[in-house]
Amino acid sequence: MEVRSESLGQARLEKEKGSLQGGQVIQRTRLQVWFIRVCSSILIWTCLVQLVAVGELWHPRLLTGLSSRFSGASTLSFRVEDAVPSPPILLPARNYTSNGFLKVSCNGGLNQMRAAICDMVTVARLLNLTLIIPELDKKSFWADPSDFDDIFNVRHFIDSLRDEVRIIKRLPKRFGRKLGNQILQMPPVSWSNDKYYLEQILPLSAKYKVIHFNRTDTRLANNGLPVELQRLRCRVNFQALKFTPEIEALGRKLVRILQESGPFMALHLRYEMDMLAFSGCTHGCTEEEAEELKRLRLYCGFRYAFPWWKEKEIISDVKRSEGLCPLTPEETSLILKALGFDRDTQIYIASGEIYGSARRLAALRTAFPRIVKKEMLLDPEDLRQFQNHSSQMAALDFIVSVASNTFVPTYDGNMARVVEGHRRYLGFKRTIQLDRKRLVALLDLHQNGTISWDEFSVAVRLAHESRMGQPARRRVLVDKPKEEDYFYANPQECLCEGTSCDDLLGPRNSTVVR
Repeated sequence: MEVRSESLGQARLEKEKGSLQGGQVIQRTRLQVWFIRVCSSILIWTCLVQLVAVGELWHPRLLTGLSSRFSGASTLSFRVEDAVPSPPILLPARNYTSNGFLKVSCNGGLNQMRAAICDMVTVARLLNLTLIIPELDKKSFWADPSDFDDIFNVRHFIDSLRDEVRIIKRLPKRFGRKLGNQILQMPPVSWSNDKYYLEQILPLSAKYKVIHFNRTDTRLANNGLPVELQRLRCRVNFQALKFTPEIEALGRKLVRILQESGPFMALHLRYEMDMLAFSGCTHGCTEEEAEELKRLRLYCGFRYAFPWWKEKEIISDVKRSEGLCPLTPEETSLILKALGFDRDTQIYIASGEIYGSARRLAALRTAFPRIVKKEMLLDPEDLRQFQNHSSQMAALDFIVSVASNTFVPTYDGNMARVVEGHRRYLGFKRTIQLDRKRLVALLDLHQNGTISWDEFSVAVRLAHESRMGQPARRRVLVDKPKEEDYFYANPQECLCEGTSCDDLLGPRNSTVVR
């Protein structure tokens, strides 16, 4: 009986042990299935994120409809700056034999340097040169000590272009002057095409290995370049050149503050000391101010900042009548009212210190009380790290100007043109391109009583019906590149998918003027 009882107990034990093992197998199987499902989901979403990111990299508007459908279908609301950024998607690096190194020293303000960087990347790609991170101007009137990585996101710049051109942070020591290597320093010829660089510059790279372009403003032609080079210029400008995370974050904060108060205009009021001194425009200034600006141009900052500047006597009234002067704040207030903007218009002044300060802004502020600047919207602590860095402050104005509902520049300088092109690329956002030559004539007629306010207002509106940033062809002036339309103001090759933009721009007469 004891043996039988022991056998039964052992059998029961074996059965319970088998049941336990079976349960463990089932549980393990369930865990494996769950694990596979989780991994599959992660893999699928990762592929989707990569697909969207690659689409954005090549053409940010390509997936606009898709992303808007996703956002419309979602019931969740979140701010872009609160979202966790996805890891960068690296395209395969371009495999090629480098013909040498290209160093560049950019001159001018932020937007002149920005356009130059785009051009120099394109030249490096054309000649198969390794590009050194560009040096930024520290000797200009603005005396900004900022380096490239103080303004732009260096890692993004290098990684986002790795399939086109090799970019490194510094020249390898073995090519330095201390080891007896020759570095060719030269400014390339202005407004040059690809033939010039291939025939004149490429042979020099074989001899010197390192070429240093010590001036880079407008060194690449507006027109007549292969479409793939034009689109590379756009890719650098619109996708590779991102500001540092600190500048981007503060710029978004400015935009958010403005948008919370409704639609807003960004007014690039280019009535600053450097602009007036350089141009010789003194309309509306006192005699003392006009003399101060003349001294600055002839003897002080500009002799140091622009050693190639040839001093000459400038007749301000003549330049103004030719439309070559920025509009004064008083003139700007009349033009904005004539264009139909009312007292409730929120206006962000995108500029540095206005010459004459509050006195010169009085008429504009009376007509439009809702005038603000970044210094009024942000705490002093927010701007502390950007103080005395004019290019970084200009970057904040650039972000706000691109995001504004309407952009109005009072002078067609580098910022005005680069912002205009950026807004065209983002869907032809409204940019009012003021016809200063026509406006100055109308202003004088109105102010001397020749035409009434109603006549003046109608004439101003009619003059700008086709100057609102609509799709248009870039004007080409044969042998007059300084006078033709600037590529970065209207990069038409980048605004359509095919090699021809006829569908986008519509049938128009030839824009080639001989």
